[in-house]
Amino acid sequence: MKVLVTGGAGFIGSAVVRHIINNTGDEVVNVDKLTYAGNLESLSSVSSSSRYRFEKVDICDREEVERVIQSHQPDVIMHLAAESHVDRSISGPSEFIQTNIVGTYVLLEAARQYWMSLDEARKAAFRFHHISTDEVYGDLEGPEDLFTETTPYQPSSPYSASKASSDHLVRAWARTYGLPVLVTNCSNNYGPYHFPEKLIPLMILNAVEGKPLPVYGKGNQIRDWLYVEDHARALYKVVTEGVVGETYNIGGHNEKQNIEVVNTLCSLLDELLPDSPHRPHAQLITYVQDRPGHDMRYAIDASKIQRELGWTPEETFETGIRKTVEWYLANTEWVAHVKSGSYQNWFEQQYSQRET
Repeated sequence: MKVLVTGGAGFIGSAVVRHIINNTGDEVVNVDKLTYAGNLESLSSVSSSSRYRFEKVDICDREEVERVIQSHQPDVIMHLAAESHVDRSISGPSEFIQTNIVGTYVLLEAARQYWMSLDEARKAAFRFHHISTDEVYGDLEGPEDLFTETTPYQPSSPYSASKASSDHLVRAWARTYGLPVLVTNCSNNYGPYHFPEKLIPLMILNAVEGKPLPVYGKGNQIRDWLYVEDHARALYKVVTEGVVGETYNIGGHNEKQNIEVVNTLCSLLDELLPDSPHRPHAQLITYVQDRPGHDMRYAIDASKIQRELGWTPEETFETGIRKTVEWYLANTEWVAHVKSGSYQNWFEQQYSQRET
């Protein structure tokens, strides 16, 4: 099978690409614009594979998207490319509207034209898998409530509103044109290769350097945490075994308050860095003003994907968070390249001499 992955140089996308190359015989075409969050160094372990190809393309560029699809002739498209940081969407929503909504529309139209041109066997086998977020559902009220696949959408931020819009577009293309789609909504991901603007890598790296650990409000916001490699396994299972037209929620069964996550990270760093001058690292915690429209609690009911496809997360929060901290401590070169911005030169270093 040939899988076209958009956003394959991002955090979740690179995990999907690594999973496919390392655990299947499939080919991967990675389509990524390489914004600040796209990092080809995260794919250095698989980039030399004969089954891997990279295309530096903006999904909003209709002509280029059509060229990539027509030239590579994928069997499935896994659409992960998105602007994804809530704080950035608040300060600059325009890019989120463009990439997440317009980009999804461009990709859907290019995929539809390509799908319609296929012979009957390949047409029947083709899948368009749209990867989304639990943030489209908004805020949970009761302490026992869970997001299900039929929870009404109530997005709170420009980011989640743009993802909700893209979800609606995908379902409309399925209903109107018959495009064979699958939709997944996931909870908060964490793990190796995470760009350090997000909570967990930010806290790890700040703590190592003795910098403040900024926690919004009282830190009592609750999230369901999903180890990124578990998510990659789930996504591949959905695109290969899922029922066309269905939505699958993917969660880690790990609800934690943000302050609990930060304290866990501090305790692990105290253990793993016994000679650190910043121990106990919890003394670095600093409470800052909450962001506008901050949802208090997300939690996913992932029973459908477990019941119908047999997927469950392999990592508990305790095992996954330890692996994550150990990875950041062991991969100082990757971290240094991200913090210096030199990772953005990786494309030129690796591909400037290669034939397009």
